Amino acid sequence: MCGIVGYIGHRCVLPILLDGLRRLEYRGYDSAGVAYILEGSVHRVRSEGKLGKLDLLLDGIRDVPSPVGLGHTRWATHGEPTEANAHPHTDCTGNLVVVHNGIIENYYTLRQQLQNEGHIFKSETDTEVLAHLIEKHLNGNLVQAVRDALMEVKGAYAIGVLWQGDPDILVAARKQSPMVLGLADNECFLASDIPALLPYTRDVIFLDDGEMAILSRNGAEVRHIDNGKPVVKVSQTISWNATMAEKAGYKHFMLKEIYEQPQAVLNTYRGRVMPELGEVSLPEIELSPDLIKGLRRIVLLACGTSWHAGLVAKYWIEKWARLPVEVDLASEFRYRHLILDETVLTVPISQSGETADTLAGLRMAKELGSPVIAICNVVGSTITRESGGTVYTHAGPEIGVASTKAFTSQLSALYVLALYLSQVRNSLTRGAIMGKISALMSVPGLLEEGLVPWHQQTMELADTFYSYSDFLYLGRDIHFPIALEGALKLKEISYIHAEGYAAGEMKHGPIALIDRKMPVVALAPHDHVYEKVLSNVEEVKSRRGIIIALGEKGDEGISRIAQYVVSVPRPEDPDINPFLYTIPLQLLAYEIAVARGCDVDQPRNLAKSVTVE
Repeated sequence: MCGIVGYIGHRCVLPILLDGLRRLEYRGYDSAGVAYILEGSVHRVRSEGKLGKLDLLLDGIRDVPSPVGLGHTRWATHGEPTEANAHPHTDCTGNLVVVHNGIIENYYTLRQQLQNEGHIFKSETDTEVLAHLIEKHLNGNLVQAVRDALMEVKGAYAIGVLWQGDPDILVAARKQSPMVLGLADNECFLASDIPALLPYTRDVIFLDDGEMAILSRNGAEVRHIDNGKPVVKVSQTISWNATMAEKAGYKHFMLKEIYEQPQAVLNTYRGRVMPELGEVSLPEIELSPDLIKGLRRIVLLACGTSWHAGLVAKYWIEKWARLPVEVDLASEFRYRHLILDETVLTVPISQSGETADTLAGLRMAKELGSPVIAICNVVGSTITRESGGTVYTHAGPEIGVASTKAFTSQLSALYVLALYLSQVRNSLTRGAIMGKISALMSVPGLLEEGLVPWHQQTMELADTFYSYSDFLYLGRDIHFPIALEGALKLKEISYIHAEGYAAGEMKHGPIALIDRKMPVVALAPHDHVYEKVLSNVEEVKSRRGIIIALGEKGDEGISRIAQYVVSVPRPEDPDINPFLYTIPLQLLAYEIAVARGCDVDQPRNLAKSVTVE
């Protein structure tokens, strides 16, 4: 969740740290700080609140000739978001500083031990324990002291360490929290995510769990934490560029990313489907045909928006591949008595590839013998490295905290995976697969066609509904997960209470909420449950609820009942409707949030990558 940036080289460090932290703002934070070495002393500047406040505190000193430093944006886990709790944290001397993402689970025990030994703590954080613990072990060798300290620590961490006694190195380490190193001529970078590095280098090294790195102007040396032995790492070249992480003229990153979805969906399936042959190619998942034919069940494992993508995919996989599918919230999956073996395929879904609960569930599944393949956007992330294979979504960086293009890219990847399973298991004919591929390939064009009119219609709706306090979203069959996702988007960015419901369940409780003050968003495509949805919408109307329907253009049935209708094109195959009905709901949430004056890209209390449980 938090952001880390570090630099050692030949430039002035503060502009680099501030620029990197700004590029990590999407991760969510409530305080920020930097530390650097100048004329033999460590200097710290910290503040609660956004980076603008820290920037003001640095006014007049941004160009100090310090070539080494660390920066951090904090999302509070231990202690309130105050200056005292902001990173970087120091030891008793003030000569050693630490920045940290994650949670130290045994911090309280360590803190008591260190206090008994005379260490003075100045914050409520778990991170400060690391600074004092390294100080305790420090005897002229920073690298060894970091190793010794981390051997006593339980929990998750990505850390950066700076010491006045050895100003020519930075030390980094990771366990269950992301950390990436950037390499360039006579300088080295570290960060918790790639966007912070893009203006300076595209050559990166991803640290794995249990690894540490010593960064200097000459490059990065990686070692195992437990035994100190060297690790041979091969750098990767990132294809993203800095402009991909900018707003490109849009008011918000979220709006830009909504409009990028036609391309994102295309990028995900491109090269994986062969329409002229009616075939799907997914060699990257590295599953043998015999294993796929022997599967008895599939488990889709995810959190939040990714979970909703899994719920949609359940309909596709069960319908086409004829395999039973469970869709599990990763945070619940971890604590079940799991029944998994080599006949159950586990598919973790994560935009960042660092989601803590999903990663933990993946590891449990592997321990029980389940084959694991991932759906992920971030190349080299932990989930991709620990899975047997990965279907990358190729959505590019998603900066807005509320997921948009990551969701539809996940749908695209899961659609392709469902077809591939069907192809190997011979549960769909070649002609049927050819038709499903054709339908998928029509999605980008349909989205391009719909974006502008949907945006106009949702802007008009937002003018009417931005002041309402509650919304109900209804969908049936494959559109029930889309109703869940639409409600999630509205509450995430507008702070309006919203609930997604299976339309047939409305009469089992939620109908009690319907009155003339309750907007009800109904998804009503002309599919096999269309008449059922109309009946549910009639029930809303009879109780004077306000109906906002998403239905097919020219559909007189839904137009007769609903007060407001957003028109969606009728596709050649209703199985692609989840793509088409998602974008208007994203735009509705976006425009309502804008009308309410909300911070769309960085909603309160939320973070992009949830790397703690």
